[in-house]
Amino acid sequence: MLAKYTKISLICRRHLKMLCRAALSPLVRSPGWCFVSPPHVTAAISRLYLPCQRLRNESIRCWSNIPFITVPLSRAHGKSFAHRSELKHAKRIVVKLGSAVVTRGDECGLALGRLASIVEQVSMLQNQGREMMIVTSGAVAFGKQRLRHEILLSQSVRQALHSGQSQLKDMAIPVLEARACAAAGQSGLMALYEAMFTQYSICAAQILVTNLDFHDEQKRRNLNGTLHELLRMNIVPIINTNDAVVPPPEPNSDLQGVNVISVKDNDSLAARLAVEMKTDLLIVLSDVEGLFDSPPGSDDAKLIDIFYPGDQQSVTFGTKSRVGMGGMEAKVKAALWALQGGTSVVIANGTHPKISGHVITDIVEGKKVGTFFSEVKPAGPTVEQQAEMARAGGRTLAALQPEQRAEIIYRLADLLTDQREEILLANKKDLEEAENKGRLALPLLKRLSLSTSKLNSLAIGLRQIAASSQDSVGRVIRRTRIAKDLDLEQVTVPIGVLLVIFESRPDCLPQVSALAIASGNGLLLKGGKEAAHSNQILHHLTQEALSIHGVRDAVQLVNTREEVEDLCRLDKLIDLIIPRGSSQLVRNIQKAAKGIPVMGHSEGICHVYVDTDASVEKVTRIIRDSKCEYPAACNALETLLIHRDLLRTPLFDQIIDMLRVEQVKIHAGPKFASYLTFSPSEVKSLRIEYGDLECCIEVVDSVQEAVEHIHKYGSSHTDVIITENEKTAEFFLQHVDSACVFWNASTRFSDGYRFGLGAEVGISTSRIHARGPVGIEGLLTTKWLLRGDNHVVSDFSEHGSMKYLHESLPLPQRNAN
Repeated sequence: MLAKYTKISLICRRHLKMLCRAALSPLVRSPGWCFVSPPHVTAAISRLYLPCQRLRNESIRCWSNIPFITVPLSRAHGKSFAHRSELKHAKRIVVKLGSAVVTRGDECGLALGRLASIVEQVSMLQNQGREMMIVTSGAVAFGKQRLRHEILLSQSVRQALHSGQSQLKDMAIPVLEARACAAAGQSGLMALYEAMFTQYSICAAQILVTNLDFHDEQKRRNLNGTLHELLRMNIVPIINTNDAVVPPPEPNSDLQGVNVISVKDNDSLAARLAVEMKTDLLIVLSDVEGLFDSPPGSDDAKLIDIFYPGDQQSVTFGTKSRVGMGGMEAKVKAALWALQGGTSVVIANGTHPKISGHVITDIVEGKKVGTFFSEVKPAGPTVEQQAEMARAGGRTLAALQPEQRAEIIYRLADLLTDQREEILLANKKDLEEAENKGRLALPLLKRLSLSTSKLNSLAIGLRQIAASSQDSVGRVIRRTRIAKDLDLEQVTVPIGVLLVIFESRPDCLPQVSALAIASGNGLLLKGGKEAAHSNQILHHLTQEALSIHGVRDAVQLVNTREEVEDLCRLDKLIDLIIPRGSSQLVRNIQKAAKGIPVMGHSEGICHVYVDTDASVEKVTRIIRDSKCEYPAACNALETLLIHRDLLRTPLFDQIIDMLRVEQVKIHAGPKFASYLTFSPSEVKSLRIEYGDLECCIEVVDSVQEAVEHIHKYGSSHTDVIITENEKTAEFFLQHVDSACVFWNASTRFSDGYRFGLGAEVGISTSRIHARGPVGIEGLLTTKWLLRGDNHVVSDFSEHGSMKYLHESLPLPQRNAN
């Protein structure tokens, strides 16, 4: 059967034999070897062992301005993914590496670090069970590097022979023809890929194609069969155009005659292969972040997150990349064609040092990277558009009179009680869905639940905010006379656009909205899926209240499938992120936020220290309230510190008895455990936020040791001392470095409403800006206003006519109401 292949070289026969074995034993993987098989050999195996089923020729919708779609593709029309979050389900993926990605900055040789990172990511996805294919450039660059080296070496030898010991003259390197470079570089490029993939026990196979291979039906079937066979054997096909035989490219006029690498357009090749192979996802890596609405680098250029067919009229294309034949226009045409063929497409940056090491895996995980091409256009605005609407609405809101902002909040408070039945009905749907799915623990269900009393309390808190907001924005906090007729003021202004991410608690939405309105900030709200119905109705009522003064867009609810990590990357649109939820959520946001400040606390490890002079009547009452009133709250007691002299006393017995009656599970700290013969067992860590009816008990020898323990294991949230000794209490209050420090009061008082702030956007444990429960004041920053009369700095120089006064001026009287 193989008689007509008798002219195949010996090495090809070895490859053929190995390939036959692999075909007969598809479950066997050989991590110790890789091979490069000529396409006609692999095609022969495909015909011998896996006869290709004759494919039906079907016509595919074509874009008339794309020259390479004139040949019908033998592929059943598929359906691309509608949303980024679905990309994680992609099984077959093509990664196209542009010339700018694989070549060095000097355009001679390969960017080995980037290439190794790409191979690592592809290998990771391949080992997850996906079918990966690579369309690569780089043969010309690699060949150019090798030929330049050979030419320099040859010239140096010849000149040395002719000139004897004389100094070598300057050697000019001739212009290298691209096809010759490709011929010299193709084998080396593939060898490099082989060596890199071998590190991950993955085999790779090279396939060289030209445009003619897609015009001949037999060649197309052979190519299709070869690729399917390689994928079946868990081999990564590496495809590139056979630049050694393609027609010469047009001269590059964009770079004004500078000698650069030019290769044929691989974007069309990648799109062809993606559709031909019924690929789920095509990732096109270039040297720009994605598709912009105008040339990247221009002042108003904005990255397009999602691109839809028909949107190309709104895009202005610039020049192409520094290397390669394809520009962004070619990539968009290829992407749109692949999209209508059923393949999802993402164009992203493969050269950025901070993201190239995980750009491919990030895209497959559904993260917001580059430009995603989708045929499904959402009915509502994108989150970027929502942020811009919130910015514009917030500025309009800040320009209103204080009475107008207060009127909006009063209206919202009235709506919470007037529309009570509608709100509770929506909340009932959320509770029923959460209970049916069983995805929420009991403490979270309690947070999710709304009631008439909760709504009444919300309304009272909102009215407090409205009453206290009369003199917040634009308040003068400092006045200084710099010189005669030169007065300086420092005034309060909104921070800008706030992003508040909250879990389970729909009552957070009106509270945060009221605080944002009072402080004149634009607001983006991202609530949990478990409270979708409640959040929707509460946001509708908020916008209804805002409408009375035409600022409906100032508060936006993010309803799209945006991941929290993607929202945290909008550093040009969002000024402050405030997380409201579990400690894990806060930590994730703090980690994901790049360039955006995060205000909040990652943990609420609150302590209560019981001193030797503590009152018996106060101790159990304060501890019970701190631990048992709402154990899931961030301001609940987690560690109880007891002075050593109180052990084995009636007071200690009363504390233990009370905790047992309240069904609080007790964990013992190391010192406390040393006093015990039996349970409770020693705790694994003293830095735990239980969030439930559990707490740790530890023994300390003094108030100083209690302070040291809190500084070592606490989270700077809320800490309490119970004592009748005023001197001890003051020492504790002054030395504990936490956001809230109390004397003879429950930790649960650490709350914006209880502090008289009306509500809070959260509790901050940071040491800059706001700290503790954050109300209106924490959502304001300042700006400086200088009013002069033809003043210049040179007048204040050594020989100038003016002198600095720097006199403090009285502040204007605040609104008494």
